[in-house]
Amino acid sequence: MTSSAPTPPATPRATPAPLVVAAALAGVEAALLVLFGVAELTAISGARLTMGVTTVLFFVIYGAGLAWCAWRLTRLDSWARAPLVLAQLLQLGVAWSFWGGGSTPVAVGLGLLALLVIAGVFHPASLEALREPGEPAA
Repeated sequence: MTSSAPTPPATPRATPAPLVVAAALAGVEAALLVLFGVAELTAISGARLTMGVTTVLFFVIYGAGLAWCAWRLTRLDSWARAPLVLAQLLQLGVAWSFWGGGSTPVAVGLGLLALLVIAGVFHPASLEALREPGEPAA
């Protein structure tokens, strides 16, 4: 009969400030996406019912997924980094499409927000916190 001693619980790691800021900003993006999706409900008409419903579903699901990833990032789940960074890269493309004319302030806001989230996720303290136990430091 072999007896195994219970393994001691892992010491909780603190979430670094840059990662908290990145997750919080992504949470704001998520809330705005969900709000935009809900606001699209008012634009649904009989002539464009299918397009309106799929637009609402897209924005609500996208926002909910982004919120889930942001929350899991604060729990130091390293898998959540990839979808969060992908969403920011997509947002940079959207920002670029708004560049020029009267929508330039929108482009600047979207671009800065995406860059701040990316910077927070790739900050050295964030990378260290998201490193798996036993994984060599970069």
